[in-house]
Amino acid sequence: MMKHVTTLTVRPYECDSYGHVNHAVYVNYLEHARMQYLHAANFDYKGLIRSGFFTFITRVDISYRSPAFADDVLEIETEPEDLRKVRGVMHQVVRRGEIVIAEAHVHWCVVNAEGRPSRPPSAFDMGGMAP
Repeated sequence: MMKHVTTLTVRPYECDSYGHVNHAVYVNYLEHARMQYLHAANFDYKGLIRSGFFTFITRVDISYRSPAFADDVLEIETEPEDLRKVRGVMHQVVRRGEIVIAEAHVHWCVVNAEGRPSRPPSAFDMGGMAP
C-alpha cells in the first residue's frame, strides 16, 4: 500500500502551558497529513464533494508516546490500513527523528448529501488506492 510522509514544524501557539503540543492539536496534524496523502495519491477530493459525497471521520484512536515542543520538525507517516469503497482506516505515525510522538488509527466513511453512508461514483473509489 502507498505510504506518504508529511513534514511540518510545530508552531509555538500549538503548545500548552506545559510547553508541549496540546493533545487536541494532533487531530489537526493528522487531518493535514491525510489530505496530503490524498493529493499524493491523485485522489480528486474536491471532485468527490462536487459529486455530492463527503468523508466523515467516525473514530480516532490516538496513543501519545512522547511530547513534541515548539520548533520541533515532525514527520507524519500516513498509510491505509483498510480501504474499502465506503469506509476505511488510515494508520498514522507522528515522529521526531526516530522518536514516536503519537500513533493513530483514523476510521472514516463516505456519506451522501443526506449524511448516510453511501458508495461514491466509481471514479472516487478509495479502495482503488490500495493494491
